Amino acid sequence: MPLPSHLLPALVLFLGWYMAVGTHRGKEASTAALRSPTLREAASSCKLRLWYHAASGDVAELRVELIHGAETLTLWQSTGPWGPGWQELAVTTGRIRGDFRVTFSATRNATHRGAVALDDLEFWDCGLPTPQANCPLGHHHCQNKVCVEPQQLCDGEDNCGDLSDENPLTCGRHIATDFETGLGPWNRSEGWSWNHRAGGPERPSWPRRDHSRNSAQGSFLVSVAEPGTPAILSSPEFQASGTSNCSLVFYQYLRGSEAGCLQLFLQTLGPSTPRAPVLLRRRRGELGTAWVRDRVDIQSAHPFQILLAGQTGPGGVVGLDDLILSDHCRPVSEVSTLQPLPPGPRAPAPQPLPPSSRLQDSCKQGHLACGDLCVPPEQLCDFEEQCAGGEDEQACGTTDFESPEAGGWEDASVGRLQWRRVSAQESQGSSAAAAGHFLSLQRAWGQLGTEARVLTPLLGPSGPSCELHLAYYLQSQPREVSCNFERDTCSWYPGHLSDTHWRWVESRGPDHDHTTGQGHFVLLDPTDPLAWGHSAHLLSRPQVPAAPMECLSFWYHLHGPQIGTLRLAMRREGEETHLWSRSGTQGNRWHEAWATLSHQPGSHAQYQLLFEGLRDGYHGTMALDDVAVRPGPCWAPNYCSFEDSDCGFSPGGQGLWRRQANASGHAAWGPPTDHTTETAQGMGAWQGQGLRGWPGAGRLMLAPPGHYMVVDTSPDALPRGQTASLTSKEHRPLAQPACLTFWYHGSLRSPGTLRVYLEERGKHQVLSLSAHGGLAWRLGSVDVQAERAWRVVFEAVAAGVAHSYVALDDLLLQDGPCPQPGSCDFESGLCGWSHLAWPGLGGYSWDWGGGATPSRYPQPPVDHTLGTEAGHFAFFETGVLGPGGRAAWLRSEPLPATPASCLRFWYHMGFPEHFYKGELKVLLHSAQGQLAVWGAGGHRRHQWLEAQVEVASAKEFQIVFEATLGGQPALGPIALDDVEYLAGQHCQQPAPSPGNTAAPGSLPAVVGSALLLLMLLVLLGLGGRRWLQKRGSCPFQSNTEATAPGFDNILFNADGVTLPASVTSDP
Repeated sequence: MPLPSHLLPALVLFLGWYMAVGTHRGKEASTAALRSPTLREAASSCKLRLWYHAASGDVAELRVELIHGAETLTLWQSTGPWGPGWQELAVTTGRIRGDFRVTFSATRNATHRGAVALDDLEFWDCGLPTPQANCPLGHHHCQNKVCVEPQQLCDGEDNCGDLSDENPLTCGRHIATDFETGLGPWNRSEGWSWNHRAGGPERPSWPRRDHSRNSAQGSFLVSVAEPGTPAILSSPEFQASGTSNCSLVFYQYLRGSEAGCLQLFLQTLGPSTPRAPVLLRRRRGELGTAWVRDRVDIQSAHPFQILLAGQTGPGGVVGLDDLILSDHCRPVSEVSTLQPLPPGPRAPAPQPLPPSSRLQDSCKQGHLACGDLCVPPEQLCDFEEQCAGGEDEQACGTTDFESPEAGGWEDASVGRLQWRRVSAQESQGSSAAAAGHFLSLQRAWGQLGTEARVLTPLLGPSGPSCELHLAYYLQSQPREVSCNFERDTCSWYPGHLSDTHWRWVESRGPDHDHTTGQGHFVLLDPTDPLAWGHSAHLLSRPQVPAAPMECLSFWYHLHGPQIGTLRLAMRREGEETHLWSRSGTQGNRWHEAWATLSHQPGSHAQYQLLFEGLRDGYHGTMALDDVAVRPGPCWAPNYCSFEDSDCGFSPGGQGLWRRQANASGHAAWGPPTDHTTETAQGMGAWQGQGLRGWPGAGRLMLAPPGHYMVVDTSPDALPRGQTASLTSKEHRPLAQPACLTFWYHGSLRSPGTLRVYLEERGKHQVLSLSAHGGLAWRLGSVDVQAERAWRVVFEAVAAGVAHSYVALDDLLLQDGPCPQPGSCDFESGLCGWSHLAWPGLGGYSWDWGGGATPSRYPQPPVDHTLGTEAGHFAFFETGVLGPGGRAAWLRSEPLPATPASCLRFWYHMGFPEHFYKGELKVLLHSAQGQLAVWGAGGHRRHQWLEAQVEVASAKEFQIVFEATLGGQPALGPIALDDVEYLAGQHCQQPAPSPGNTAAPGSLPAVVGSALLLLMLLVLLGLGGRRWLQKRGSCPFQSNTEATAPGFDNILFNADGVTLPASVTSDP
């Protein structure tokens, strides 16, 4: 059997899916068929693409068939041999009117095992055009209101969908030959066969259907003439075309041999000796099973004749169908004045073809004669010269396109684009300075697909170091990086290295854009459709720098309990530079971010921008909107984690501050982990869970090391009393007071003092911290008011202690005043509370939001602080948790030891009554361990409840709010608001208020009360049962055996109860 899906990388190799036929041990021939659903109305350009896997010893025959009405068309059939691995197949359906189905079948016999697989079936360009009220200038308006281009009229294709572009009123003066009743005005020589029925037994490459009727019952012209003796089809003699073009549309079929060739010549006629035929079109090679359209426009000052010459190699076939001459092709009415062509068998014979199309008689067919040598085909274009003049290696791909042979390159396009050799003068519009020739992409007359292909002759064998060198030029309309995504995605497009993709979407439900709230944006949702890929790329088109420094700004949305990381990078000359990143949920709202793009002065090297979404699971979405780029540098960012850069910070003096990860080697000392990711280099982490706890969707990976800024304050680096400063870029002026928070870390031995200064009109100190050592990162905060551009300066003062340091991480600027330690009203964010997913708990995070913004997850309608939808709170949706007791933590900053303090908060829990209730716990986490000091479970109450908890700890500690489920998953939010930590104060018992207060206490007291209540209920139950036994049978007990004892058959669904029929039905 094949390996799983051919598109998936090796790391997730066994996560792909495909359709397969297993091996069969029987000895009789058997066929397995896979049939599509009923499809309707395929356009003539419709193409089916798929990948199949079948080793030569597995299957005797593979076949793709189309069932339409009473007819079954064979679109493709093969008996092998097939190569190893996955093979791509593309077949055209042709125009199908009405309903049809497609079948893929695999046949085995006694000598084959029968194993075969299919993957990635896609239908391309199959839809009919949609009706339009008005058509572009020059287009034809069909009867069904569809618009078609003028060259699509009378071309033998149903482009309108109702055949109104091919009706007799429009095409009555055209001369069309479909070979259904004969050759029409055309004459054939030996070699052409008029086939009355498709699928002839002559050879496997024979056409299975014609083009005119797209049916096996149709007719066409076919040739199996071998090279050197081409079959000639000649038109009638036409008058000189004058200023109008005589156009010929024809459909060609070449299959079975790379030596197949169809040539179209123009033979001019006159009273004197006819001139040599002029080659106008040539098609060589393999075109597959499709009929391919082409068109030739002829303008001749003399009477002329059109010649079609077909020849092929062993096993090959050349076919023709639907020859359509335009109304400007006027046959000669009197031919007595013209020089007649030499007579030939059954048809006028054309003049001899050009010498290039004939082989020398001195060598065998297919051999090249050079001097006294006859070079066999296998030695042609093998990169070794056999002929003295190198004739066997000419036209083998090496070319500057100056000669008409173009190095043997030939166009192999079958769609609306083609490669054509043009002159620079032709391309530039007759400019005298333009010279030379090149291969250019031009419009073509084909009807299948849009890609253009150009091929060399068959080359090789080659050595392992063989290289292809070429010069190319790409020209397109410039597309802007700046984009609000309202009309389209501008210069941005999704990468395709994964099955997870960014999508351009319109605002709907909880997903709304930033520009207008009702517009468009780009969204990354790994569940729509469900994807296995871990990352998704959104890339810009290559850009030329407009200035040495540019500022890229954008709005992003990261929301969900298992969201992952959004990252911005810049690619230039093969190198990738990380510019910005943000991890974890950032609340259900849009945030602005910016990054400076730095370029070499005077450089015109193109660059490309890349947004990468790295998911941790399936619960959460990422979005981008309103991307803009302007000349000049950006302001200092509002958030800096030092993960991707130094955020523009500049070290003063000796440059002692350095950005590093643990064990990066830049500094001798530093914290073992950073604060952002809390990981050291090479630490393992389990990331990702499946949908609703599906197994196998997670992954064990090595988390990248986190970064921070650190200064070595040891005496040999910074003598006692001296300072090392770190200065930010300019921040933009503030419209309102703000809070600047940062996390700092000091060595175990006294590192000295950390001072914080603000520079606006002058430099003034706003904070001084004795950076006492410890294992934990600590939170610092500064209130900022600045009407002008300002900077922040961190200054480390050395204490003269060896092996000491000071480190900084995670700077955040938020609106509003700074809260007290351990306290937060959640109006501007999570304050100093960390929602980073804790290892071993499933990788889930608390979120931040408010009732005013629609959300994918249940949440309270109002907050407690304001009591309105405009307020905010912290919350966690427990419905994402799977069974097994996984949890999510919300952790405070480290708090100093306390003999007695009070934690006061408001919480909201909403769970259906008949499901297992979620649980909210308060834990104290310190070096001594973990202690549960409070807990509550509850169902839907539609209100906020107050709780108070006495806190005591002999060591530095953190307060942890834990949201968890101990049983089956249940939809319901747990929310927190107005958390207040009163250091050194005992809790005051609030005035009793029924139904809105949870009394202070501890988890053992709650458990003890519950056990006491349970024992009381048991005693009451036993007493009641004994009383009933004394009285006789229960009043509602039947003498017969109950059919539905207890609640065994009662089904609970949310808040509703569904009773079984035996309970609800009448007796």
